[in-house]
Amino acid sequence: GCNPLAETGRSKLQNQRAVLNQQILRAVRMRAGAENLLRATTNNKVREQVLLELSFVNSDLQILKEELEGLNISVEVYQNAEETFSIPLVPLGLKETKDVDFTLPLKDFIQEHYSQDSSEYEDEIADLMDLRQACRTPSRDEAGIEMLISYFLQLGYVENRFLPPTRHIGVLFTWYDSFTGVPVCQQNLLLEKASVLFNIGALYTQIGTRCNRQTQAGLENAVDAFQKAAGVLSYLKETFTHTPSYDMSPAMLNVLVKMMLAQARECVFEQIDLSGIRNEFFTLVKMTQEVAKVGEVYMLVNTAMNQEPVKENIPYSWSKLAQIKSDHYKALAHYFIATILCDHELQPGDDEDQQEKALSQLYEHVPEGLMVLAVLKDKVQRKQLGKAHLRQAVVHHEEALRVCGLCKKLRNIEVLQEVLTAAHKRSLLKYAQQETEDDFLSLIQAPDILPKTEHKIEAIAPQFSKVKVKDFFHKLGPLTVFSAKQRWTAPRTICLHHEAGELGFSLKGGSPVQVYCLDPGSSAASAGLKEGDYIVSVGGMDCKWLGVNEVLEKLKSVGKQPMELEVISCQDTAASLHSKSATYSMGMQKTYSLICLAMDEDKIDQTKKAPLKLPFLSWGTKNRQKAASTLCLPSAVAGSSQIKKKLSPFTLLNTESSLY
Repeated sequence: GCNPLAETGRSKLQNQRAVLNQQILRAVRMRAGAENLLRATTNNKVREQVLLELSFVNSDLQILKEELEGLNISVEVYQNAEETFSIPLVPLGLKETKDVDFTLPLKDFIQEHYSQDSSEYEDEIADLMDLRQACRTPSRDEAGIEMLISYFLQLGYVENRFLPPTRHIGVLFTWYDSFTGVPVCQQNLLLEKASVLFNIGALYTQIGTRCNRQTQAGLENAVDAFQKAAGVLSYLKETFTHTPSYDMSPAMLNVLVKMMLAQARECVFEQIDLSGIRNEFFTLVKMTQEVAKVGEVYMLVNTAMNQEPVKENIPYSWSKLAQIKSDHYKALAHYFIATILCDHELQPGDDEDQQEKALSQLYEHVPEGLMVLAVLKDKVQRKQLGKAHLRQAVVHHEEALRVCGLCKKLRNIEVLQEVLTAAHKRSLLKYAQQETEDDFLSLIQAPDILPKTEHKIEAIAPQFSKVKVKDFFHKLGPLTVFSAKQRWTAPRTICLHHEAGELGFSLKGGSPVQVYCLDPGSSAASAGLKEGDYIVSVGGMDCKWLGVNEVLEKLKSVGKQPMELEVISCQDTAASLHSKSATYSMGMQKTYSLICLAMDEDKIDQTKKAPLKLPFLSWGTKNRQKAASTLCLPSAVAGSSQIKKKLSPFTLLNTESSLY
């Protein structure tokens, strides 16, 4: 990862984000305490003081939220360093997290489950923790993407190695919401995986905004980056059916995917526009449809951003920027078609049919009383319709400038103001050149322009298989056998003696090899070897990854000398007890209240079985049921059931509950 202490613009923003997250956390806790006191007290004087305190805390939270929004709209830091005359693109900020110590939980599990010396895996655990720490400050390039994907794939190995179905890893993961700054804490590795996926998508957006949009290669890279960002975010939305934070909710991810595809569409138009637009009839028709498509997709993005529940958490300036871009590109479409009508009169050698067909494709319907061919042939009608489009272009430009002026954050982006002002002046100048004294006699309303594009923009699904990683805990053995789902006996030592060159058993399988066809009367059986045992060591040499032929070679190489084998036997998987865990999601839909929910477990008849409840996060598409709670992870205990209680969100925790 990058140096976290480097004084770059991006690192400063991330450091400010981390500080704001801590301040929001403190304010949320203060608010939760005040709300609990308000519900508990009956003293009117105390209630008045608490209400006054709550008003201060609410104001403080609002100010902190506005500061966080300011970081999210600090787009200049992420743009290319080269001077450019383009509207800035919006990146996503990386989610912040707290440090995590895997050492004790993983070492305990290795000792308990795999019956191995956990001290031999200290380096592997340290490598995993170093990789996680590096992922907090990834470089803004493909190397950073590969590092995040590597950690995501390593989490898959950790999940299979150390997470049995009946218990959690025992590590508390804390991630901060990218938009609200509210932390979410869970003893669930799926929260870690989802957050890493979000950061992969966010890093792609930062790479896209960093590309040089003054070159063809830079624009191609930007389009590719935004499409990949949309693919990762779409994959996150489809894979995690229940998410604990606003920035990873399905509605929010849906909006973010649309925004990334809109920015990719914008870069495609800039590619076409890069070499200059020839003032030629059919070229301008094509440009009109392309730029109208950009305006349409940004209009859809703006509409999606203003829908509940996204509206409350999406940065206000993002919504206004989408509206500005929609008006700006719609104005450009009207300007281009006005140029077609005002500057290109039908000449004797021109193909009337082709021009009529091209122009008619721009409109769903023409103004009443006008025919496309008649407009092409009649100079007065061409001029009137052209001026109508210029008036509409000026209206859209003025609306974009008005919205930009009303938003404090956007008002301070100089290049945005320059681009909008220049386009507005160009349309005004064009309109002034066409102005005559009899304009007021005939005012035509400019028809809407039909968007059309020849360039397909769609999300690119993440290709995790292209990043090759090695399991840090490779020494534990093949994952298909040595996983958290399987339970084993402790390794047993078998002293093996050859009998007339015979072993008394056969071997089968891949890695590790398995004993079968064991002769009950052989010395191996007498020494304790069992049918179905797995051989993990021969003569002190680890052989978990060796095949049948390689193990046989080792057995034969000893000759007539006694040999020690280490074998393990598979146990029946039994439901095991696990410690209770409490999790909290510190953000409610309309408040920033700290809500801690505890579940009491009472002893009841042992003959009844507790139904296995679904986890809060569902990995995969099988679970489509709505989560019963978005506040806690229920625990399943074998041989007992829970008495259902109606708990208030502010229920006091009892002595048996754990608060994180």
